[in-house]
Amino acid sequence: MNIRIFSVALLSVFILGTNVKAEDGFGLGVILGEPTGISVKKWLGADRAVDAAAAWSFTENDSFQFHADYLFHNFGLLRSADLGGRIPVYFGFGGRLKLQSHDHGNGRNDHDALLGVRIPVGISYMFSKAPVDLFVELVPILDLAPSTDLGLNGAIGARFYFR
Repeated sequence: MNIRIFSVALLSVFILGTNVKAEDGFGLGVILGEPTGISVKKWLGADRAVDAAAAWSFTENDSFQFHADYLFHNFGLLRSADLGGRIPVYFGFGGRLKLQSHDHGNGRNDHDALLGVRIPVGISYMFSKAPVDLFVELVPILDLAPSTDLGLNGAIGARFYFR
């Protein structure tokens, strides 16, 4: 998709507003950091959601990563009186699969895919008049296969929600 068309569409949503809220639908957007790629989120109830990403990891041999998480949101910890939106703090659990890219001999997954457990913790801002959320998260990771190792992902992102 042309980035100019996407930018104009997103700006139109902010200017015109809409009655669709982030938790009403299916979100599609970007995640930037470690990893960087496409992010999706589907709300399952008032405070629970599933998110996933198909992204590129720039550490350990530049590999493709897929992850999915089950999230719990707490809307009472932070208030947004002046901002007009909602700020949930979220946490959860999930998994990731990090695939080998090249065999250069400089990364842990030179020969094998990495399979691990994720424990995401983050903060989101959900606009009151636009079907958009912004988020920042830190994610400790425990890789279980082919060997056990600890890691950390961190990213920011945004999603647009469709009904």
